[in-house]
Amino acid sequence: MYRIEVGPGDLAASRFGIAPLIEVHSALGLLAGRMPIGPLGPWVERARPAYRRVAGEPAVRALAFLRRPHGYMADFVVPPPARPNLTVAEQLATVRATPLDQARREIARNLEGLPEPDAVVRDVLDAPDMVERLATGLETAWRALLEPDWAVLRSILERDIVHRAGRLAAYGWAEALDGLSRQVRWRDGVIEADIRADATFRLGGAGLTFVPVVFSELGAALDQDWPYTLMYRARGVAALWESRPPRGSDALAKLVGRTRADLLRLLADPATTTWLSARLRMSVGGIGDHLAVLRASGLVMRERSGRSVLYRRTAVGDVLVGDD
Repeated sequence: MYRIEVGPGDLAASRFGIAPLIEVHSALGLLAGRMPIGPLGPWVERARPAYRRVAGEPAVRALAFLRRPHGYMADFVVPPPARPNLTVAEQLATVRATPLDQARREIARNLEGLPEPDAVVRDVLDAPDMVERLATGLETAWRALLEPDWAVLRSILERDIVHRAGRLAAYGWAEALDGLSRQVRWRDGVIEADIRADATFRLGGAGLTFVPVVFSELGAALDQDWPYTLMYRARGVAALWESRPPRGSDALAKLVGRTRADLLRLLADPATTTWLSARLRMSVGGIGDHLAVLRASGLVMRERSGRSVLYRRTAVGDVLVGDD
């Protein structure tokens, strides 16, 4: 079990971030059979053809080999976000800036307990340009597997951040951690995480970086070279493959129209137009037109979170949907 001791200044210093390369490596592990699929079976089936096209690339094979469901993974391959709203290009630049001796130490630690890699993987890991090869492999996997879905993925993550950050700011640690994972608990000033290791860490005023993820479950990066980071599965990952939401009675649809009724039901929590367009399989422009009408009618409101604009129901919209 990991025990993370929290001090008085850690709440204000804590923050949320999105880490695209963590998602890339986790998705690669799922498709390579290195991690349990869990609830992501529909996405895995859809992504298999794209994976087959890149699976033979030596660097992609090496990355898949390094992925493991438990235990240490080389930090430079899956860097936690140093700040919110990092792009894939920025994270790849961080990977490429890793000194070779540091990368070799991390790879050696990553390989502990794994079977001997085959000749193709070993050639990549022993190469003098190993860092660049693995960075290129991450970029290849990103373009093939996640870039087509990134707008929806990012919306899922941002939606979760708004929900969780609001709970942390308004109610503190216990409420923010409630429902985060069955493996995480708040107990007398300590965050307990059921991770296959036994260690105690002290935040010491630096705070904790929360990173919602789609393609993996609970994880932590608590080495001193990185910001203390706790990764957890975001809410609403089914938006990757689901279309329209479950419908209520026809009463609300008769009043405001079917699409606007569906939007109101989806907006119990904040969401971007991209996420809504993915759920309803409509263009972003079409969703925007309907949201403009709902906003002018006082049924939804909008707010900015970083670079994104999020919509949510107003109290009047809640009453209307509650009567549906």
